[in-house]
This record gives sequence, C-alpha cells and structure tokens, in this order.
Amino acid sequence: MSKMFEELDYAPTPIGAVSLRRRHLLALKTDVFEILLGEEHLMSSLFTASEVALADLGLDALSGDGLEVLVGGLGLGYTAQSVLAHDTVSSLTVVDLLEPVIRWHQEGLVPMQTELVDDPRCQLVEGDFFALSASEDGFDASRPKRQYDAILIDIDHTPERLLHSGSKGFYTQEGFTAVQRFLKPGGVVGLWSDEAPDAAITAKLAEAFDEAWAEPVVFENPLQDGREVTQSVYLGRKAHS
Repeated sequence: MSKMFEELDYAPTPIGAVSLRRRHLLALKTDVFEILLGEEHLMSSLFTASEVALADLGLDALSGDGLEVLVGGLGLGYTAQSVLAHDTVSSLTVVDLLEPVIRWHQEGLVPMQTELVDDPRCQLVEGDFFALSASEDGFDASRPKRQYDAILIDIDHTPERLLHSGSKGFYTQEGFTAVQRFLKPGGVVGLWSDEAPDAAITAKLAEAFDEAWAEPVVFENPLQDGREVTQSVYLGRKAHS
C-alpha cells in the first residue's frame, strides 16, 4: 500500500511556496496527487474532466492537420496530455510561471511521469503567460510573433478569481484583443473555469472575438456520494480574415 500522505516536493516561487503532495484515499482505494500554492489547492488528479475538456473542446472547434497549440498553465499536465492525444496536433508549447512545476514533469514526480517531456511535439517553457501575451513578440523567443491555432488557458480559478494580480488585465476586451495577435485566423482561445458558465464572461469574450460561447463540463464528485459538479470552458474564435 502507498503511504497515506507524502509531500513529494516543496519549493519557493515568485508568487509563494508551491508543493506537490500525494495522498492515499482509503475510501476510493487510490492515490491522489495535489498541487498547492501556499494553502490554496491548485489542482488534484481526482478531478480532471474539465482540464481534459479544455483541450478537447478547443481542438474540436478547429479543422485540419498540423495544428500548433499553446497551453498556458501546466499543473499536473492533463490539458497538455489531452492535446497530444489528438493526431491533428503537430506541436504543443506549454508556458508555466513556476519552475518547480516544470521540474516535477522532468523528474517524473507527477502521475504521468515524464510523458510530456518525452513527446517530441511538446515543449515546456518557464515564463509568465500573461506578460508574454501583452508583449510585442509573444510566446516563442525563437520565432517572434508566432501564431497558434489554439491558445488554451488553465491558470486562474475563474476569470474573476485570480491566483495573483498579474493576470487581471488579461480578462478584459483589451487583453482578449491583444492575445489574438498570436492566434491564426479562425483560431480559438479557450479558458478553463472552476465554476458553471457565467453569461457575463461570455459577453466579455464576445466584445473581442468574432464568436464566443461557453460549454458546461459536468462530472461526479466521488468524495461527495457522486454529487454532480459543474465547471466550464469558455471559447472565443478569431475572425477568419
């Protein structure tokens, strides 16, 4: 049997200490991995449906092959893993502010071990997604102003519940317009949210994008006798021309 509790790593970051933990849940007879920022839970391997949906819904909104995808926020890697499960994807760049999180994937401490690092299509980049989105050259230092077919973001709890103030300017008409400079015509931006769809957030996206919509993601919480939980994915499409 696994240890009941183990802290796999603990490290300081520019926005606070981050830790990776593994707990064994007797009731479910399984190990659960968690990432915490201070005392705040960022992600759990027990709840991944909406992270997977962010990738699937974003890519299902596109057509063609050779897709280039950018993911903002690495975490335990479930959005990135789901992106790479699509044969239409030729390259994936994952930008994360926290060096320890990237290192956990490089060292194989997360449930998927080094799967992302070992995939030749995938590059993990340490950087501030929101600062890069507002910059002149964008996300790829070797290819300034590089454009992507999809930009999928899983960083803040919701566009209104932020991890730190550095992302506040992104969730505005100006921020949404700015990120489209790095999106190919007809490409999509996807936002993960810990809460059910909010019409006000969809309306804000619609101010900047040619098309905007929200998709609810409903799943059962095994820790609460199967109670249904609703989270969401917001999508905005850039005009085709």
